Amino acid sequence: MTSSKTNKTIYIDKEATSALDLVQDGLLDPVTKLMNQQESQEVLKTGLINGKTFPFPFILAPAGKRNAEIIQTLQPQEEITLVCEGKPYATMIIEEVFAIDPSERTRQIYGTSDPSHPGVMSTIKRIGEWAIAGDYTRIDPQPNQNKINIDEIKTTLNAKRVKSLVMAANPLHRAHEKLIRQALDTTDMLVIFLLKPYDNTNLNYDIRKETLEYFIHNYLPKNRVVIVPLENSYIFAGYNEIIIDAIVAKNYGCNVLTVGRNHAGLGMFYDCNSNKSIVDRVVGLEIEIEIASEFVYCDKCTTLVSTNTCPHGQHHQISYHSDSILELLEVGLLPPAVLIRKDISAFILSKLLPNRFKNLEKLYYDLLPVGGLLEEHTEHDFYLELMKLYQTTSLT
Repeated sequence: MTSSKTNKTIYIDKEATSALDLVQDGLLDPVTKLMNQQESQEVLKTGLINGKTFPFPFILAPAGKRNAEIIQTLQPQEEITLVCEGKPYATMIIEEVFAIDPSERTRQIYGTSDPSHPGVMSTIKRIGEWAIAGDYTRIDPQPNQNKINIDEIKTTLNAKRVKSLVMAANPLHRAHEKLIRQALDTTDMLVIFLLKPYDNTNLNYDIRKETLEYFIHNYLPKNRVVIVPLENSYIFAGYNEIIIDAIVAKNYGCNVLTVGRNHAGLGMFYDCNSNKSIVDRVVGLEIEIEIASEFVYCDKCTTLVSTNTCPHGQHHQISYHSDSILELLEVGLLPPAVLIRKDISAFILSKLLPNRFKNLEKLYYDLLPVGGLLEEHTEHDFYLELMKLYQTTSLT
Protein backbone atom coordinates (compact mmCIF):
# COMPACT_ATOMS: atom_id res chain seq x y z
CA MET A 1 0.00 0.00 0.00
CA THR A 2 1.78 3.16 -1.16
CA SER A 3 0.99 6.83 -0.87
CA SER A 4 -0.60 8.49 -3.90
CA LYS A 5 -0.97 12.17 -4.74
CA THR A 6 -4.56 11.43 -5.81
CA ASN A 7 -5.49 10.06 -2.38
CA LYS A 8 -8.07 11.96 -0.40
CA THR A 9 -6.56 13.42 2.77
CA ILE A 10 -7.74 13.23 6.37
CA TYR A 11 -6.02 15.49 8.93
CA ILE A 12 -5.19 14.15 12.40
CA ASP A 13 -3.16 15.47 15.35
CA LYS A 14 -0.14 14.17 17.27
CA GLU A 15 -2.34 12.73 20.01
CA ALA A 16 -4.09 10.55 17.44
CA THR A 17 -0.81 9.39 15.89
CA SER A 18 0.53 8.36 19.32
CA ALA A 19 -2.42 5.97 19.74
CA LEU A 20 -2.11 4.71 16.16
CA ASP A 21 1.63 4.12 16.74
CA LEU A 22 0.84 1.90 19.73
CA VAL A 23 -1.27 -0.37 17.55
CA GLN A 24 1.30 -0.57 14.74
CA ASP A 25 4.01 -1.43 17.31
CA GLY A 26 1.83 -4.24 18.71
CA LEU A 27 1.45 -2.49 22.06
CA LEU A 28 -2.37 -2.46 22.17
CA ASP A 29 -2.79 -6.14 21.21
CA PRO A 30 -5.47 -7.53 20.82
CA VAL A 31 -6.27 -4.37 18.80
CA THR A 32 -4.69 -4.53 15.34
CA LYS A 33 -6.67 -1.96 13.33
CA LEU A 34 -9.33 0.74 13.50
CA MET A 35 -12.59 -0.99 14.42
CA ASN A 36 -15.71 -1.04 12.29
CA GLN A 37 -19.20 -0.44 13.65
CA GLN A 38 -19.98 -4.09 14.40
CA GLU A 39 -16.66 -4.60 16.19
CA SER A 40 -17.22 -1.41 18.17
CA GLN A 41 -20.66 -2.52 19.31
CA GLU A 42 -19.27 -5.92 20.35
CA VAL A 43 -16.60 -4.27 22.50
CA LEU A 44 -19.19 -2.04 24.15
CA LYS A 45 -21.40 -5.07 24.83
CA THR A 46 -18.76 -7.51 26.13
CA GLY A 47 -15.67 -5.43 26.99
CA LEU A 48 -13.64 -8.04 25.09
CA ILE A 49 -11.70 -8.50 21.85
CA ASN A 50 -10.80 -12.10 21.00
CA GLY A 51 -11.45 -13.08 24.60
CA LYS A 52 -9.22 -10.32 26.01
CA THR A 53 -10.28 -7.20 27.88
CA PHE A 54 -10.39 -3.92 25.99
CA PRO A 55 -12.38 -1.10 27.57
CA PHE A 56 -13.84 0.79 24.60
CA PRO A 57 -13.86 0.79 20.78
CA PHE A 58 -10.59 1.76 19.12
CA ILE A 59 -11.79 4.15 16.45
CA LEU A 60 -10.64 7.26 14.59
CA ALA A 61 -13.17 10.07 14.24
CA PRO A 62 -11.17 13.26 13.60
CA ALA A 63 -12.91 16.58 14.13
CA GLY A 64 -13.20 19.37 11.60
CA LYS A 65 -15.64 20.42 8.90
CA ARG A 66 -13.25 19.56 6.08
CA ASN A 67 -12.58 16.08 7.51
CA ALA A 68 -16.31 15.44 7.88
CA GLU A 69 -17.01 16.41 4.28
CA ILE A 70 -14.27 14.13 2.94
CA ILE A 71 -15.12 11.17 5.20
CA GLN A 72 -18.73 11.14 4.01
CA THR A 73 -17.54 10.70 0.41
CA LEU A 74 -15.28 7.70 1.13
CA GLN A 75 -16.09 4.27 -0.31
CA PRO A 76 -15.00 0.76 0.85
CA GLN A 77 -11.54 -0.22 -0.43
CA GLU A 78 -10.68 3.40 -1.20
CA GLU A 79 -7.14 4.42 -0.21
CA ILE A 80 -6.65 7.65 1.73
CA THR A 81 -3.71 9.47 3.32
CA LEU A 82 -3.64 10.47 6.98
CA VAL A 83 -1.72 13.72 7.45
CA CYS A 84 -0.34 15.10 10.73
CA GLU A 85 1.13 18.59 11.04
CA GLY A 86 1.48 18.91 7.27
CA LYS A 87 3.31 15.61 6.78
CA PRO A 88 1.86 12.32 5.45
CA TYR A 89 1.68 9.94 8.41
CA ALA A 90 0.00 6.81 7.00
CA THR A 91 -2.02 5.38 4.17
CA MET A 92 -5.27 3.59 4.90
CA ILE A 93 -7.69 1.31 3.05
CA ILE A 94 -11.23 2.22 4.03
CA GLU A 95 -13.30 -0.69 5.29
CA GLU A 96 -16.28 1.29 6.54
CA VAL A 97 -17.48 4.77 7.47
CA PHE A 98 -20.04 5.11 10.25
CA ALA A 99 -21.61 7.81 12.41
CA ILE A 100 -20.80 8.20 16.10
CA ASP A 101 -22.00 10.41 18.94
CA PRO A 102 -19.01 12.43 20.27
CA SER A 103 -20.71 12.85 23.65
CA GLU A 104 -21.23 9.10 23.97
CA ARG A 105 -17.62 8.52 22.93
CA THR A 106 -16.36 10.67 25.82
CA ARG A 107 -18.64 8.78 28.20
CA GLN A 108 -17.07 5.49 27.05
CA ILE A 109 -13.60 6.86 27.79
CA TYR A 110 -14.13 8.92 30.94
CA GLY A 111 -17.23 7.35 32.43
CA THR A 112 -18.99 10.70 32.03
CA SER A 113 -19.91 13.14 29.29
CA ASP A 114 -20.26 16.06 31.73
CA PRO A 115 -18.66 19.08 29.99
CA SER A 116 -17.40 20.36 33.36
CA HIS A 117 -14.96 17.43 33.40
CA PRO A 118 -11.63 18.79 32.03
CA GLY A 119 -10.83 15.61 30.11
CA VAL A 120 -14.24 15.57 28.46
CA MET A 121 -13.88 19.16 27.30
CA SER A 122 -10.42 18.68 25.78
CA THR A 123 -11.33 15.38 24.11
CA ILE A 124 -14.71 16.27 22.68
CA LYS A 125 -13.08 19.11 20.73
CA ARG A 126 -10.98 16.49 18.94
CA ILE A 127 -13.82 14.11 18.03
CA GLY A 128 -15.96 14.35 14.92
CA GLU A 129 -19.26 12.68 14.10
CA TRP A 130 -17.86 10.23 11.53
CA ALA A 131 -15.47 7.33 12.18
CA ILE A 132 -13.32 5.55 9.62
CA ALA A 133 -12.49 1.85 9.97
CA GLY A 134 -9.81 -0.29 8.39
CA ASP A 135 -6.13 -1.18 8.21
CA TYR A 136 -3.48 1.51 7.97
CA THR A 137 0.27 1.54 7.32
CA ARG A 138 2.70 4.21 8.48
CA ILE A 139 4.56 5.86 5.62
CA ASP A 140 7.85 6.23 7.49
CA PRO A 141 7.77 3.59 10.26
CA GLN A 142 10.52 3.67 12.85
CA PRO A 143 11.45 0.71 15.07
CA ASN A 144 10.32 1.06 18.67
CA GLN A 145 13.71 1.47 20.31
CA ASN A 146 12.25 1.21 23.81
CA LYS A 147 10.84 -2.24 23.05
CA ILE A 148 14.19 -3.31 21.59
CA ASN A 149 16.04 -2.03 24.69
CA ILE A 150 13.71 -3.89 27.05
CA ASP A 151 14.14 -7.15 25.13
CA GLU A 152 17.94 -6.77 25.13
CA ILE A 153 18.11 -6.07 28.88
CA LYS A 154 15.74 -8.96 29.64
CA THR A 155 18.05 -11.26 27.70
CA THR A 156 21.18 -9.90 29.39
CA LEU A 157 19.69 -10.29 32.87
CA ASN A 158 17.86 -13.50 32.01
CA ALA A 159 14.91 -11.72 33.61
CA LYS A 160 11.93 -13.97 34.27
CA ARG A 161 9.87 -11.51 36.31
CA VAL A 162 9.52 -7.97 34.97
CA LYS A 163 7.51 -5.39 36.89
CA SER A 164 6.23 -2.07 35.60
CA LEU A 165 5.18 1.22 37.12
CA VAL A 166 3.30 4.05 35.43
CA MET A 167 4.01 7.43 36.96
CA ALA A 168 4.20 11.14 36.23
CA ALA A 169 6.93 11.87 38.84
CA ASN A 170 5.60 15.41 38.86
CA PRO A 171 7.85 15.91 40.78
CA LEU A 172 9.71 12.79 41.95
CA HIS A 173 9.26 12.66 45.74
CA ARG A 174 10.11 10.31 48.60
CA ALA A 175 6.95 8.23 48.26
CA HIS A 176 7.78 7.61 44.59
CA GLU A 177 11.25 6.47 45.66
CA LYS A 178 9.74 4.08 48.20
CA LEU A 179 7.34 2.66 45.61
CA ILE A 180 10.16 2.17 43.08
CA ARG A 181 12.41 0.44 45.63
CA GLN A 182 9.60 -1.83 46.83
CA ALA A 183 8.79 -2.86 43.25
CA LEU A 184 12.45 -3.46 42.39
CA ASP A 185 12.95 -5.55 45.50
CA THR A 186 10.67 -8.31 44.20
CA THR A 187 11.55 -8.44 40.51
CA ASP A 188 14.43 -9.10 38.14
CA MET A 189 13.82 -5.93 36.19
CA LEU A 190 11.67 -2.80 36.47
CA VAL A 191 10.16 -0.78 33.63
CA ILE A 192 9.02 2.73 34.58
CA PHE A 193 6.54 4.23 32.11
CA LEU A 194 6.96 7.99 32.48
CA LEU A 195 3.86 9.89 31.39
CA LYS A 196 4.36 12.45 28.64
CA PRO A 197 1.23 14.61 28.40
CA TYR A 198 0.04 16.90 25.62
CA ASP A 199 -0.36 20.00 27.75
CA ASN A 200 1.80 22.22 29.96
CA THR A 201 0.06 21.56 33.27
CA ASN A 202 2.93 19.39 34.46
CA LEU A 203 6.59 19.84 35.17
CA ASN A 204 8.39 19.73 31.83
CA TYR A 205 8.83 16.13 30.66
CA ASP A 206 12.57 16.52 30.08
CA ILE A 207 13.06 17.78 33.64
CA ARG A 208 11.06 14.86 35.05
CA LYS A 209 12.99 12.36 32.93
CA GLU A 210 16.39 13.81 33.91
CA THR A 211 15.33 13.76 37.57
CA LEU A 212 14.30 10.12 37.38
CA GLU A 213 17.49 9.20 35.52
CA TYR A 214 19.54 10.98 38.21
CA PHE A 215 17.80 9.02 40.97
CA ILE A 216 18.26 5.70 39.17
CA HIS A 217 21.92 6.38 38.34
CA ASN A 218 22.85 7.45 41.87
CA TYR A 219 20.60 5.40 44.15
CA LEU A 220 19.53 2.22 42.33
CA PRO A 221 21.15 -0.71 40.48
CA LYS A 222 20.66 1.13 37.19
CA ASN A 223 21.17 -1.90 34.93
CA ARG A 224 17.84 -3.28 36.18
CA VAL A 225 15.67 -0.21 35.58
CA VAL A 226 14.41 1.11 32.23
CA ILE A 227 12.52 4.36 31.60
CA VAL A 228 9.99 4.35 28.75
CA PRO A 229 8.18 7.56 27.72
CA LEU A 230 4.43 6.98 27.55
CA GLU A 231 2.59 9.62 25.58
CA ASN A 232 -0.44 10.28 27.73
CA SER A 233 -3.10 10.51 25.04
CA TYR A 234 -6.84 10.52 25.68
CA ILE A 235 -7.10 6.71 25.51
CA PHE A 236 -5.21 6.52 28.81
CA ALA A 237 -7.64 8.84 30.54
CA GLY A 238 -10.61 8.19 32.74
CA TYR A 239 -11.58 5.16 34.75
CA ASN A 240 -10.22 2.71 32.16
CA GLU A 241 -6.67 4.01 32.50
CA ILE A 242 -5.38 1.01 34.46
CA ILE A 243 -6.67 -1.44 31.82
CA ILE A 244 -4.86 0.39 29.00
CA ASP A 245 -1.73 0.66 31.19
CA ALA A 246 -1.85 -3.11 31.78
CA ILE A 247 -2.28 -3.88 28.06
CA VAL A 248 0.69 -1.70 27.10
CA ALA A 249 2.87 -3.08 29.91
CA LYS A 250 2.06 -6.66 28.91
CA ASN A 251 2.92 -5.99 25.28
CA TYR A 252 6.23 -4.46 26.34
CA GLY A 253 7.01 -7.80 27.99
CA CYS A 254 6.12 -7.08 31.63
CA ASN A 255 4.59 -9.70 33.95
CA VAL A 256 3.31 -7.31 36.62
CA LEU A 257 1.84 -3.80 36.67
CA THR A 258 2.12 -2.08 40.05
CA VAL A 259 -0.23 0.83 40.73
CA GLY A 260 -0.65 3.02 43.78
CA ARG A 261 -3.88 3.18 45.72
CA ASN A 262 -4.34 6.78 44.59
CA HIS A 263 -4.05 5.84 40.90
CA ALA A 264 -6.62 7.82 38.91
CA GLY A 265 -8.10 4.68 37.37
CA LEU A 266 -8.51 2.70 40.57
CA GLY A 267 -12.11 3.68 41.12
CA MET A 268 -14.39 1.46 43.15
CA PHE A 269 -17.79 0.38 41.95
CA TYR A 270 -20.61 -1.59 43.56
CA ASP A 271 -21.31 -4.98 42.00
CA CYS A 272 -23.38 -7.90 43.33
CA ASN A 273 -23.45 -6.54 46.89
CA SER A 274 -19.65 -6.23 47.14
CA ASN A 275 -17.06 -3.57 46.46
CA LYS A 276 -14.76 -4.39 43.57
CA SER A 277 -12.12 -2.40 41.75
CA ILE A 278 -11.81 -2.06 37.99
CA VAL A 279 -8.94 -4.57 38.22
CA ASP A 280 -11.53 -7.32 38.72
CA ARG A 281 -12.79 -6.69 35.17
CA VAL A 282 -9.50 -7.62 33.47
CA VAL A 283 -9.76 -10.85 31.46
CA GLY A 284 -7.19 -12.73 29.39
CA LEU A 285 -4.35 -10.19 29.51
CA GLU A 286 -1.93 -12.51 31.33
CA ILE A 287 -0.48 -9.75 33.49
CA GLU A 288 -0.77 -9.41 37.25
CA ILE A 289 -2.05 -6.07 38.52
CA GLU A 290 -0.61 -5.34 41.95
CA ILE A 291 -2.03 -2.60 44.19
CA ALA A 292 0.76 -0.97 46.21
CA SER A 293 0.38 0.57 49.64
CA GLU A 294 0.01 4.29 50.21
CA PHE A 295 3.14 5.73 51.80
CA VAL A 296 3.28 8.63 54.26
CA TYR A 297 5.83 10.11 56.65
CA CYS A 298 4.84 9.54 60.28
CA ASP A 299 6.31 11.93 62.85
CA LYS A 300 5.93 9.23 65.54
CA CYS A 301 7.57 6.46 63.53
CA THR A 302 10.03 9.10 62.18
CA THR A 303 10.23 7.34 58.84
CA LEU A 304 8.30 6.64 55.64
CA VAL A 305 5.61 4.04 56.36
CA SER A 306 2.62 2.37 54.76
CA THR A 307 -0.78 3.55 55.96
CA ASN A 308 -1.56 -0.16 56.42
CA THR A 309 1.15 -0.61 59.04
CA CYS A 310 1.26 2.77 60.85
CA PRO A 311 -0.97 2.91 63.95
CA HIS A 312 -0.67 6.63 64.64
CA GLY A 313 -3.39 8.13 62.44
CA GLN A 314 -3.56 10.96 59.94
CA HIS A 315 -2.80 13.68 62.50
CA HIS A 316 0.75 12.31 62.71
CA GLN A 317 1.18 11.64 59.00
CA ILE A 318 2.52 13.77 56.15
CA SER A 319 1.02 12.79 52.80
CA TYR A 320 2.81 13.23 49.51
CA HIS A 321 0.61 15.38 47.29
CA SER A 322 2.54 16.07 44.09
CA ASP A 323 0.57 19.18 43.15
CA SER A 324 1.31 20.89 46.47
CA ILE A 325 5.00 19.95 46.40
CA LEU A 326 5.23 21.24 42.83
CA GLU A 327 3.61 24.50 43.90
CA LEU A 328 6.45 25.07 46.40
CA LEU A 329 9.03 24.49 43.67
CA GLU A 330 7.27 26.71 41.16
CA VAL A 331 7.41 29.70 43.52
CA GLY A 332 11.08 28.99 44.24
CA LEU A 333 10.88 27.36 47.68
CA LEU A 334 13.00 24.37 48.63
CA PRO A 335 10.65 21.62 49.85
CA PRO A 336 11.76 19.98 53.11
CA ALA A 337 14.05 16.99 52.58
CA VAL A 338 11.37 14.77 54.10
CA LEU A 339 9.31 15.47 50.98
CA ILE A 340 11.97 15.47 48.26
CA ARG A 341 15.61 14.45 48.29
CA LYS A 342 17.61 17.69 48.54
CA ASP A 343 19.76 17.11 45.44
CA ILE A 344 16.62 16.49 43.39
CA SER A 345 15.02 19.71 44.69
CA ALA A 346 18.21 21.59 43.81
CA PHE A 347 18.21 20.17 40.29
CA ILE A 348 14.54 21.00 39.65
CA LEU A 349 14.82 24.56 41.01
CA SER A 350 17.92 25.27 38.93
CA LYS A 351 15.94 24.18 35.83
CA LEU A 352 12.69 25.94 36.72
CA LEU A 353 14.28 29.25 37.69
CA PRO A 354 17.55 29.65 35.76
CA ASN A 355 19.62 32.79 36.44
CA ARG A 356 17.36 33.60 39.34
CA PHE A 357 19.90 35.45 41.47
CA LYS A 358 21.50 38.75 40.48
CA ASN A 359 24.82 37.95 42.15
CA LEU A 360 25.01 34.25 42.90
CA GLU A 361 28.68 34.27 43.90
CA LYS A 362 28.14 37.04 46.47
CA LEU A 363 25.17 35.18 47.98
CA TYR A 364 27.19 32.00 48.09
CA TYR A 365 30.15 33.54 49.94
CA ASP A 366 28.04 35.77 52.21
CA LEU A 367 25.66 33.07 53.44
CA LEU A 368 27.48 29.75 53.23
CA PRO A 369 30.63 28.28 54.77
CA VAL A 370 33.42 28.11 52.18
CA GLY A 371 36.96 26.75 52.13
CA GLY A 372 38.52 30.13 51.43
CA LEU A 373 39.18 29.47 47.75
CA LEU A 374 37.40 31.44 45.06
CA GLU A 375 35.52 28.98 42.93
CA GLU A 376 32.63 29.14 40.49
CA HIS A 377 29.37 27.76 41.83
CA THR A 378 26.16 26.85 40.08
CA GLU A 379 22.62 27.48 41.27
CA HIS A 380 22.40 23.73 41.85
CA ASP A 381 25.38 23.98 44.26
CA PHE A 382 23.81 26.96 46.01
CA TYR A 383 20.51 25.18 46.66
CA LEU A 384 22.30 22.12 48.02
CA GLU A 385 24.34 24.17 50.48
CA LEU A 386 21.28 26.23 51.44
CA MET A 387 19.41 23.03 52.28
CA LYS A 388 22.21 22.10 54.67
CA LEU A 389 21.58 25.36 56.56
CA TYR A 390 17.87 24.54 56.75
CA GLN A 391 18.78 21.23 58.35
CA THR A 392 21.09 22.74 60.99
CA THR A 393 19.38 22.12 64.34
CA SER A 394 21.63 23.50 67.09
CA LEU A 395 19.84 26.89 67.13
CA THR A 396 16.32 25.61 66.67
